[in-house]
Amino acid sequence: MSIRQFFSRLTVVGIEVALIRQNRSNTMSKTTLDIEKQLSKLGKEIQQFVEKVVPASAEKGHFDPSCDIIEGDNEFAIYMDLPGLTKKMIRLVIKNRVLTISGDRELYSGGEFTFKRSERRQGSFSRSFALPDEADESTVNAKFKDGVLQITLAKTDEEEEDEAQYIPIK
Repeated sequence: MSIRQFFSRLTVVGIEVALIRQNRSNTMSKTTLDIEKQLSKLGKEIQQFVEKVVPASAEKGHFDPSCDIIEGDNEFAIYMDLPGLTKKMIRLVIKNRVLTISGDRELYSGGEFTFKRSERRQGSFSRSFALPDEADESTVNAKFKDGVLQITLAKTDEEEEDEAQYIPIK
């Protein structure tokens, strides 16, 4: 749960408690009503503070895609979630036995938008993976379908020379 969600829930809970107490007894004292008003006001102030500290905006930042690395009997595979990207927006490079996957995710391009809330991440990303000694760089294969990048490398017992290699995405 994020800080924003926590304090939002805290505010809602405070208001719910105040409403339940009001419904239970119509003969509440003035002091009890004042305390509940102060709690409600405090909840709103906390919510405003969180909005300032953790803004809900669509500013570019760092997009950190999730991935799985799988080892089979004959190959290694990397699956990376890249929603909202096309294969032309992704760059794959192998150099010195390091596979680097990079790109830029832009969800909104200009326009006359006013964001009320934006929780999806956008911006540039770069992930690098050191290839195991038994990975054969010459067999690298990359596919991109439905927002998932799949990279496979066969296993071998031989060692390869280190040269930069650009991988096309199918």
